[in-house]
Amino acid sequence: MKQFYQIKAKYPDALLLFRVGDFYETFGADAIRTSAILGIVLTKRRNGAASFVELAGFPY
Repeated sequence: MKQFYQIKAKYPDALLLFRVGDFYETFGADAIRTSAILGIVLTKRRNGAASFVELAGFPY
C-alpha cells in the first residue's frame, strides 16, 4: 500500500492498477471508480491494524 500511495501522490488524476499475482488490483477511490466503470465487485482489504481500504481487481 505504501507504493500505491507514493505513486498516487505524484499522479492523483491517474487510475492506478497494480499486478498482484494473476490479478490487476486497484485501491481506494480508484477501486470505487473502477468497479463502477467495469461492473466488477468492490471489496475491502485490511490496511493496517484496524482499518480497511476498498479493493477491486480482475484477472491478468
